[in-house]
Amino acid sequence: MRITHTLLKRLPKVELHCHLDGSLRVETVHDLAQKDNIEVPGSTIDDLRSALVIGEKRGSLEDYIKRFDITLSVMQTPENLERCAYELIEDVAQENVRYIEIRYSPILHTKKGMTMGESVEAVQRGLKSGEKEYGVQSGIIICGIRHISPEASLKLADIAVRYKNKGVVGFDLAGVEENFPAKEHREAFYLISNNNINATIHAGEAFGPSSIHQAVHYCGAHRIGHGTHLKEDKDLMNYVNDHRIPLEICLTSNWQTRSVRSLKFHPMKYYYDQGIRVTLNTDNRLISGTTLTDEFLLARKLFGFGLNDFREFTIIAMKSAFVHHDERKVMIKNIAEELESKFGIMPEYIQQN
Repeated sequence: MRITHTLLKRLPKVELHCHLDGSLRVETVHDLAQKDNIEVPGSTIDDLRSALVIGEKRGSLEDYIKRFDITLSVMQTPENLERCAYELIEDVAQENVRYIEIRYSPILHTKKGMTMGESVEAVQRGLKSGEKEYGVQSGIIICGIRHISPEASLKLADIAVRYKNKGVVGFDLAGVEENFPAKEHREAFYLISNNNINATIHAGEAFGPSSIHQAVHYCGAHRIGHGTHLKEDKDLMNYVNDHRIPLEICLTSNWQTRSVRSLKFHPMKYYYDQGIRVTLNTDNRLISGTTLTDEFLLARKLFGFGLNDFREFTIIAMKSAFVHHDERKVMIKNIAEELESKFGIMPEYIQQN
């Protein structure tokens, strides 16, 4: 079977690392800005797209993050947040995403008086409306922000506790790594772990493996966002592998933020060959100008992955999702049956016997 973008788009998929505020439609940003009289770059949608989408304009992680000021400016009311969440589900449904974890930081949506709790409820309404319409299941991951303050992270962790089993499935720490170590936020992660909530942390993206070490050993991360620099510490890499800590790989954004000097040197295939749990993700669909299908095709072009590999990535992602075990088993079974019945893709050991 020839592996094309069209074929990959049809495959059932799971995404674990997707930022809501980085995954809006350009048209929606433009529309909401006009509705709420908010100034955004340019006078046309094309101007706005040029300001938001990185494309070939590589820069630092700081440069990448600056673009969020634009999207966040139109995400300050419950109505707008609900719309953005719904549209994201609508978008991912078009490429057969079956389950997605969407992360955002409620503290960044309070400039017009919306409370953090109201923002979570708005996002959850949008996600649930999307699930009812398109069947895509989802969960919310609340993000602490490294460069704001550990106190803010603790407040955000408290929100995650309050909305556990009400849409929130996990807690994250995002933002610039250098000079903002994860260990400074460990009190928030104590609260998270004491309330039996799962944690993932952006680490080893633009900083070395010591950042991953802190995420795992100080904060108890169950997954690592990016982990690009993990290979620089073989002992830590073995620990991550031995403990089956998954990596949330985002190829396009890693290139755009100079986390890797060239995509051909991205360590994803090396990690995969070592047996490490790797998953494919978009990070920010709008800012990076990508979809999960695009990331699959890019991985195919870079590393020659076949359909069995994409099956493996999807099953690994579902195994690694912050969902109760019994629910995961059902979803994995459904995905595996669809891959076999519609695409003839079975585990390699079955095909060989």
